[in-house]
Amino acid sequence: MTRIDVLPDDVLLTIFNLYIVGYLHTKPVIEEWQSLVHVCRRWRSIVFGSPRHLNLRLFCTPETPVMDTLDVWPPLPLLINGDISSAPSVDNIVVALGHNNRVREVDLGGIAGPQTEKVLVAMQMPFPEVTRLCLAASTDDQTLPAVPDSFLGGSAPCLRYFSLDGIPFPGLSKFLLSATHLVDLHLHIPQSGYISPEAMVTCLSMLTSLDKFTLIFQSFRSHPDSETQHSHLATCSALPALRSFQFEGSSGYLEYLVARIDAPRLYHFSITFYYQVDFNIPRLLKFISRTLTFKGPVEAHAVFELDVARVKLVSQTFCHGEFHVQIRCRSPASQLRSLVQAFASSPYHLSTVEDLYIDDQGSVLIWTSRVEIDLWWEFLRPFVAVKNIYLSSIIAFHVGYSLQELGGGRNLEMLPALQNFFLDLEVGPHPSRVRYDQEPILGQFVAARQLFGHPITITVSR
Repeated sequence: MTRIDVLPDDVLLTIFNLYIVGYLHTKPVIEEWQSLVHVCRRWRSIVFGSPRHLNLRLFCTPETPVMDTLDVWPPLPLLINGDISSAPSVDNIVVALGHNNRVREVDLGGIAGPQTEKVLVAMQMPFPEVTRLCLAASTDDQTLPAVPDSFLGGSAPCLRYFSLDGIPFPGLSKFLLSATHLVDLHLHIPQSGYISPEAMVTCLSMLTSLDKFTLIFQSFRSHPDSETQHSHLATCSALPALRSFQFEGSSGYLEYLVARIDAPRLYHFSITFYYQVDFNIPRLLKFISRTLTFKGPVEAHAVFELDVARVKLVSQTFCHGEFHVQIRCRSPASQLRSLVQAFASSPYHLSTVEDLYIDDQGSVLIWTSRVEIDLWWEFLRPFVAVKNIYLSSIIAFHVGYSLQELGGGRNLEMLPALQNFFLDLEVGPHPSRVRYDQEPILGQFVAARQLFGHPITITVSR
């Protein structure tokens, strides 16, 4: 049997690499290499002789005695990480940040009060090797100091992942223009850190490697949309690598963005609009139509919750694109009206759907007025290709109540390709809900369709 201590150096190096990167563990351990260098002088020499091959790094937290640690080990790259909200001080973090030429990653959460200023002051030097940077405030603290223009010396040439959560940064747009290699950008903008859509478009035009983009505004108050109206449409900027985009804010802001960018590879698009009176989003729907992965969605999911209405469109393309829209509002009528408004300007996006799922999760849809009937007609009318409709217990009653009001030729015009209703009559986690007799109500619409030679099957699960 071959003894490990007589193996050649290159074989040992391969074994060390497997050990360090985690193939012999449930997950990689950043400083696992330290156990190797304590075995013998030869192992120590092999490990320290290949720091890049073995990806040797030092891990620094608020509890790490950084000054002593850095004196013990060679000048290896530093990863600075931790939630500093519970730490007695940030002195160890500040000391680690002082070695700016060695810092590769900074991931700090729970930043609040005086801690913020200490960290920001320590990060005004250039960090030429940093690839990942995440700073998150502990709360929406309006007293937090803003990130200065001198942050990271004004540029981040190697930065690939950047997340700024709840901390104002007036010079953000200028900073992003220097981070041209960004792959993942997450911005959670506080009320005091607003960035205009024009500035955001300018930044995005330079981020041609961007793969994932998240833009969330903390304020529930919609930002003024006047700046997005009657403005000249510039040439679209291409984001050829973008595959995931999440947005929370006003529809006007998003309308400005998507009118000026193209993302042909986008396959996951999640949007949350705060309560608004008008949800006219024609530019957003045109943007979706320009995206190859969303061509011809075949599934649509509509969910009504206590304070939000959600729609998800699923396209059966090579990467199964998904388009999510959430609209925050409490009134059931407002939820349905908002969804109708959102898609009315371009019903094309619903005209290829073959499977429609409508569910309620925590909402109390109890109105049966003329307004509701008209809204359901408007909601269902674009689904001209739908073959199967899946309805939850309460929704089945409301859809059936609305459809039974159709008469004559209008019965055939609504949902002309429909073949099946699938009803889930389980009461589920809300036993206090009213249990309606949905089948007879839908049966009136089905019977009328039967007379015209277009049978529809009702399948019930209880």
